[in-house]
Amino acid sequence: MEKDSELIKQFNNGNLLSFDKLVKRHLDNTIGFFFNITGNQMTSEDLAHEVFIVLYKKLKNFRFQSKFSTYLYRINMNKANSWIIRNKWRKFLHMDDIKEPSFENSNIEKAWAKDELWKNINRLPKKQRQVVTLRISNELSFKEISECTGLKEGTAKVNYHHALKTLKKWMNYE
Repeated sequence: MEKDSELIKQFNNGNLLSFDKLVKRHLDNTIGFFFNITGNQMTSEDLAHEVFIVLYKKLKNFRFQSKFSTYLYRINMNKANSWIIRNKWRKFLHMDDIKEPSFENSNIEKAWAKDELWKNINRLPKKQRQVVTLRISNELSFKEISECTGLKEGTAKVNYHHALKTLKKWMNYE
């Protein structure tokens, strides 16, 4: 199987099929990343589509100084932050659309808890939200998070710790 870096070089040399291979390789993870943030499959697919459009236009700028996955995570984070900012007012104005928890069965309870968790993650300050999202959604190490965000590894750990403390407080887990 060809490495991402090989596919990028082929794409930059005019081989459009190599871009298709990159998309197929990373599409499911990208959609999953956005689904964890939005909770909506169609929105997640739309955001992933937008990411790959940006990637198509900017891939010639890739300098091979880091892994392609780091570059892709950075684009994902930028798109996620834009989506969150764009939708803050929408969420605020539709407070009555929030589902009441139903505790009839544990699957519904778990789904509701997950939804509440992501709503609260979206309330975190930007740096904390980025670190938590990359740590939970993509299971990245703090070193990889550091590469994606430009934060020092220790700063990423501190932001993660503060975010968890805040989330526990907001969700009454203290």
